Amino acid sequence: MSTAIDAYPVRVEGHVEPGLSRWLWLVKWILLIPHYIVLALLWVGFVLLSAAAMVAIVATRRYPRRIFDWNVGILRWTWRVTLYGFGANGTDRYPPFTLRDVEDYPARLDVAYPGELSRGKALVKWWLLALPQYLIVGILIGGSWSGPGLIGVLTFIGAVALLFTGRFPAGIHELVLGLNRWVLRVAAYAGLMTDAYPPFRLDPGEHEPAAPEGAAPAMHGGA
Repeated sequence: MSTAIDAYPVRVEGHVEPGLSRWLWLVKWILLIPHYIVLALLWVGFVLLSAAAMVAIVATRRYPRRIFDWNVGILRWTWRVTLYGFGANGTDRYPPFTLRDVEDYPARLDVAYPGELSRGKALVKWWLLALPQYLIVGILIGGSWSGPGLIGVLTFIGAVALLFTGRFPAGIHELVLGLNRWVLRVAAYAGLMTDAYPPFRLDPGEHEPAAPEGAAPAMHGGA
């Protein structure tokens, strides 16, 4: 029997590739500087377009499809950079510069396009309803005021183990993937892309709970 979380509209998949370099993680932050610059601009656009989408939802109860696909692309791009970099260190394959889904890249993300959305929730969920989730996300990703978050700390521990043993502990990778899944669900909810409240539940591992073990992630293209 399916559960509510199985049907959650934000699907985050991350395949941890074997044979990770012992030392590449030390310089990935430098290699990712071009991505960080582009993503900084894209996230400004994400916020502005989400505000425009809020107006459209209040007026029509619909999220404009072009804005939706664009914002999904930004989340998708962010997740690829996160998996490559210090948010997971799950692959040494440099992330592509694209908003589109890349089927053979180990980081995949999709959000189901919603039907009618609540006008009232559109006005309050991004700042009021999501407040408890923001507190958790703050712990997970940290910030300039709080230092590194739990995700960064766990990834660093795993990377140090990789440096000295040649293996990134599988248990840490599964936990980090689950924590990132939580963050991305909240980001989509705060971006008004779904009315389904993010579950207060950790789903570790490479696949969403609904995905059969070992199955390829069921994603579609877009953006």
